[in-house]
Amino acid sequence: MTTETPVVVGVVHQNSGPGFVVYACRTCAAHYPPEPDVLSVPSPTRRAGTPE
Repeated sequence: MTTETPVVVGVVHQNSGPGFVVYACRTCAAHYPPEPDVLSVPSPTRRAGTPE
């Protein structure tokens, strides 16, 4: 589907090469989950593979 009024619904970052922006029409954009705020993501409490 194409649209005359695209809405940004996500940004994909990649380890190698440029990332890209994900667009959707206004009707479909309401069905996309919100992007997490990378500054508010909790840090892991312990490293994987280490005993508790």
